[in-house]
Amino acid sequence: MTSARCRPAPLAAELRVGAMRLARRLRRERSSTDITDTQYSVLAALDRRGPQTLRALADHENVQPPSMTRTVTALEEAGLARRTPHPDDGRQLLVVLTEAGTRHVHETRRRRDAWLAEQLAALSLDDRAALARAAALLQEIATR
Repeated sequence: MTSARCRPAPLAAELRVGAMRLARRLRRERSSTDITDTQYSVLAALDRRGPQTLRALADHENVQPPSMTRTVTALEEAGLARRTPHPDDGRQLLVVLTEAGTRHVHETRRRRDAWLAEQLAALSLDDRAALARAAALLQEIATR
C-alpha cells in the first residue's frame, strides 16, 4: 500500500466505489424480487424502529410524503405492511409490519449475511482482521 493511496482524497474515492459496489451486490441477495429496494428499505426501517407514521418514514427515507404513501400502499397490497390507528393521536395512522413483512426482512438479512460470510470465509485471517478494523471505522464515520 503506497502512502499516496492512503491520503484522504484518493482513499475516499476508493472507499466510496468499494462501498457502492458492495451495497449493490448485497441488494441482489433478497428473499423476493417482487418488491423494490425502496420498499425493502421501508420494511427494514419498520423492523428496526417499530411502527412509524408516514411522515416519520418519509423523513427517514428522505422522500416526500406522497412518495411514501405510494410505497406504503404497495407494501399493503403485497401484504407486507398495514396501517393502524395511532394509539395517542386519532388523527394519525401508524404503519406496521405484518408477519409476512417481518419474515421478508429477516430472510433478506439472512441471505445477505450468508453471502457476505461466504465471501469473507475465502479471505485470510489477516484480511478478515483488517476488515473488522475497517468495519468499526466505517461505523464511526457513518455516525458522525
